Amino acid sequence: MNAKPEEALYSREQNGPRIEILGQHIERSDEVLTPLALQLLASLHRRFNSRRLELLAARERRQEELDAGVRPEFLASTAEVRCGDWRVAPVPPDLVDRRLEITGPVDRKMIINALNAPVSAFMADFEDSCSPTWTNLIRGQLNLADAIRRTITYGDAATGKIYRLAERTATLIVRPRGWHLPEKHVRINGETVSGALFDFALFIANNHAALAKRGTGPYFYLPKMENHLEARLWNDVFVAAQDALGLRRGTIKATVLIETILAAFEMDEILYELREHAVGLNCGRWDYIFSFIKKFRNHPHFLLPDRATLGMDRHFLKSYSNLLIKTCHRRGAHAIGGMAAQIPIRHDAAANQAAMNRVRADKLREVRAGHDGTWIAHPGFAQLARDAFDSVMRGPNQLDVLRLEVNVSSGDLLHIPTGGITENGLRTCIRVGVQYIEAWLRGSGCVPLYNLMEDVATAEICRAQLWQWIRHGARTIDGQLVTVERFDRLLTAELDRIHDEVGPARLATGVFPTAARLFERMIKQETFDEFLTLPAYELLS
Repeated sequence: MNAKPEEALYSREQNGPRIEILGQHIERSDEVLTPLALQLLASLHRRFNSRRLELLAARERRQEELDAGVRPEFLASTAEVRCGDWRVAPVPPDLVDRRLEITGPVDRKMIINALNAPVSAFMADFEDSCSPTWTNLIRGQLNLADAIRRTITYGDAATGKIYRLAERTATLIVRPRGWHLPEKHVRINGETVSGALFDFALFIANNHAALAKRGTGPYFYLPKMENHLEARLWNDVFVAAQDALGLRRGTIKATVLIETILAAFEMDEILYELREHAVGLNCGRWDYIFSFIKKFRNHPHFLLPDRATLGMDRHFLKSYSNLLIKTCHRRGAHAIGGMAAQIPIRHDAAANQAAMNRVRADKLREVRAGHDGTWIAHPGFAQLARDAFDSVMRGPNQLDVLRLEVNVSSGDLLHIPTGGITENGLRTCIRVGVQYIEAWLRGSGCVPLYNLMEDVATAEICRAQLWQWIRHGARTIDGQLVTVERFDRLLTAELDRIHDEVGPARLATGVFPTAARLFERMIKQETFDEFLTLPAYELLS
């Protein structure tokens, strides 16, 4: 169990800030919670945490404007940035070709398999596919440090197999948590620190020298930003960290996930703020769909159809993808495509072939549109995705594909997709949402469910759609209203189905009642939780 807040397991205050570690002791944690890392974290917290909190407060004010009917537009105040002739700094050699990237959590086996996969890069994730238990975070940092130093191994107790790194490995990119998430196990001068700063500071302080020795650098994916001022904050953090560690300005390189509807209106500005450090933008499609629902949740005409029907061929998503490609290539930055959430289906050859066909079609769509790379969730689809990109992209990237014909308006980005809501869609949202939260509370943030790899973003869509449909009296295609009473009936039925599917042994070790109660509360309450991970985090140790 965690120490109580007043019972810090570690406290240091020697002519400097008081640093308290409230998390339980983890073996080898002293290799992660080093004096240098904690010093850097304390410095970044004191300099930037107040700005972070101000920006989060600005998000709340922006939401109030959207609730009142204000619609996003391209900013008049930054028109000169959009019209200007500027480019990002040159891309390092090991990020020139990013045609295939795999993503996943920072557990030991995953890191080895991902780095060994036939991909260009591995995004090690402390965010949407990582449940931020103290144990996961500390061990994740240790696992990455061992991987960079090539000392990482993993022994599978069930099979006896030993996993090691191959001679050739993918380029490592790390995704810290978003600005909104706290790290409750660390306090600086009595204040809870930012999860983003914690993940970033520990990784770069402990590994920048080892990365340089291997001919690479500290590379990051930046999630959940909503505007260029949030990008400016990251840039200032980068500059401060490089100065503190004696690194050349621009050593840090970052790819920004455009996964909020508001950030789509400020792609140029985000790249401009980070131009010394930016190497690209990514289409974070699942979070983007969630953001679209969330930001316009109080408007009944913004109802979206079943999650399963929201493919990248929909006008609002296709427009966002095309604008991202055009923006990136004009600025010399890479445009990375979105996640294929499919996983191999080993027990059903026909279903597996159908999944492969969907992945292939998705990747061909991306490369033909001009993307320079794409994401997969499982190494089983690596060759298929690579073949799709290789069939079109002959060089290391497509920066020469300028997409000058693209002219995306605010109306294109806000185009509401049509389609129906089905009983099966309701049931799927409930079943996936409850099971994902249950796994997350047990410490697993990346969960295979019904032949798809679910993470926080996909679970958020389930939660947001149910809340939205109930609030605005949506009807399923059979004409029935989506009501609280109907939700209650379906929740009971789907919990019975989950119990039948997972079996008694799994039920005995799980936390399904807690997950179901939390999910039910978030669906039924009048206010909308900005992120399900915030109330869920209170239940984590």
